[in-house]
Amino acid sequence: MVSERNVLLRVLCGLLLLLAVATPVSAAAAPPLGVPFQWKQAFIDAPDGTRLHADILRPDGVADDVRTPVILTVSPYRAHLAYLSEPRLAGGPSTDNLQADMFLRAGYTYVIVDLRGFGGSSGCPDFGGPGERSDVTTAVEWAASQPWSTGKVGMFGVSYEAWTGLMGLAGKPKGLAAVASFEPVVDPYSYLYMQGVSWKFSGKPITENGVRPADFAGMEHLLIASTPGRPDDSPEYQADAAQLPWQCYQRYLADMTNHDGNSPFWRDRDLIPRLRGNTIPLFLGQGFVDYNTRPYRVFDLWNGLGPGEHKAWFGQWGHRTCHDKCDTPNFDTELLAFFDKHVAGRDVQVPGPRITVGQFDGRWRAETAWPPADAARMPVELRPGGYTDRGLLPGPDREFWSVSEPLAQDQQLSGLPSVSLHVSGPTNATVAVELYDIGPDQLATVITRGIAPITGDTAEVRLLAQDWPIPAGHRIGVRITDVVDDVWSHSPAFAPVTVTEAHLELPMLTAPRTPDLPGGVTEGIVKWRNEKTIPVSPGMLNNAVVSMNLPNRTGDR
Repeated sequence: MVSERNVLLRVLCGLLLLLAVATPVSAAAAPPLGVPFQWKQAFIDAPDGTRLHADILRPDGVADDVRTPVILTVSPYRAHLAYLSEPRLAGGPSTDNLQADMFLRAGYTYVIVDLRGFGGSSGCPDFGGPGERSDVTTAVEWAASQPWSTGKVGMFGVSYEAWTGLMGLAGKPKGLAAVASFEPVVDPYSYLYMQGVSWKFSGKPITENGVRPADFAGMEHLLIASTPGRPDDSPEYQADAAQLPWQCYQRYLADMTNHDGNSPFWRDRDLIPRLRGNTIPLFLGQGFVDYNTRPYRVFDLWNGLGPGEHKAWFGQWGHRTCHDKCDTPNFDTELLAFFDKHVAGRDVQVPGPRITVGQFDGRWRAETAWPPADAARMPVELRPGGYTDRGLLPGPDREFWSVSEPLAQDQQLSGLPSVSLHVSGPTNATVAVELYDIGPDQLATVITRGIAPITGDTAEVRLLAQDWPIPAGHRIGVRITDVVDDVWSHSPAFAPVTVTEAHLELPMLTAPRTPDLPGGVTEGIVKWRNEKTIPVSPGMLNNAVVSMNLPNRTGDR
């Protein structure tokens, strides 16, 4: 732990050197949003004595006593000196990627509150624990009670800031009227680990392939929490930002590297049971090709919601909203109308379907449920085989395949596939399954994937979600291996694993779809095809064929 503290201190020194060359700015010199605004700051007393810092952005020219609806983001990322790890030399409120200009133009006050331990807030981070959940409740009720507020608050965010929106739904604070949550963490254990196997996160901006094992996520969050204040920040802000209470961090680091999903730490932070039956309107978004918050348990959350005016966008984008790079004209219109109706109380209809789905072929459609009600789980018996759990260097001894004959008609996968395996091998070995779309040109593109540890003589693999049309003439391929090296971090067992049986279930649409929404090919589709396509040999295709009894898709829904 001493070496970890030294790392934190070195990063702090680097940030302080950066701070020394930054030019102090006043509130009037805050970076423009493309719309004029008024900026104030406040400190909020939490029930346990923690002091939370808030940046308050009001429409330009609106008097202090004029009540407006409020959009709120509660965040660990909005320090005045840096947004995440990006220095902000001009200072001022951190509004990157919040679409605050859209909300200010529409007459909302935008409030940004730092979670405990981050930015200008005191206290210790607890990664979605009771302290942070309490912070969200405190922030919502404070914003709802201010003389410039109508008493109705909507929450908006992406990633961790989407997670805090879901914490708001779980806490049901007075004044919370609606939440828009895009690419959220819904269960932090499955965000970091897939059945105990550590995910790898991307090395952006250099690469979106996984290079950072999830075991390091706690350290990364503590480095963000250690961002100092600016010279133009208030003394209280600077004092809170300068805290380095190591005693708070030791337990945090130990708990976040625990691979046991049944530990009290992880189970307390799983929001899916807490949100079962929720009726507060939720606008939920999830990209099927998100390298960060992957399309996994978010659908358990979605399908556990109670009745309400909920909306969802599920499609082919990464860790972002569809404000841009999705080639669709509808997102901002639907988002603003969602808040206008539920938070501002305006007499508007929220356009668009209950669920907008972006397919991997670049076409868009409406659904009322996802996975769709007619997605039948088709059983497929895969070939037996074996591999060596050794990691790192590719080779035929690390994998074996099963492939279909060329499809006689178009098919469409829509949901989360799963594989049950009977295996023999050491208990420290893993089994990974990748599903492929193999074209007539013998190029195979990953559709989805999953991993599980070997437990006794079995392994259960639940793959990530996708919505993927597979044209006639293509094949479906299944690759079984030890680990995908740029996706998960796994210490090799250096031992053989034998698979005696493997049962695949494919969620396939039984009725064809007619895409009925405007939109085109997203940036995410282009990246995925470029990065997740490999050549396969004719010899493998000829010698790995299995029967796949897929739906006879005739008629319409």
